[in-house]
Amino acid sequence: MNRLDLRDLPAPEPLVRALAAADALQPGQALEVLTPLLPSPLLEALAARGLSWRSEPCADYGTWLAIVRPAA
Repeated sequence: MNRLDLRDLPAPEPLVRALAAADALQPGQALEVLTPLLPSPLLEALAARGLSWRSEPCADYGTWLAIVRPAA
């Protein structure tokens, strides 16, 4: 699983980079993304693309997201 740590980037870079990586996922692939906060606009965009996700707070700071493109 690929992992992107976007916590130190200024807005809107975490959103732009996470969406680009999510758009590149093939059916059945997943991606881990670390963001500075729970990114509501990103979550809405993922749902609109038919991608599933789950999130958890990071121990140090930020939010961990797992993004999955469902298998075809």
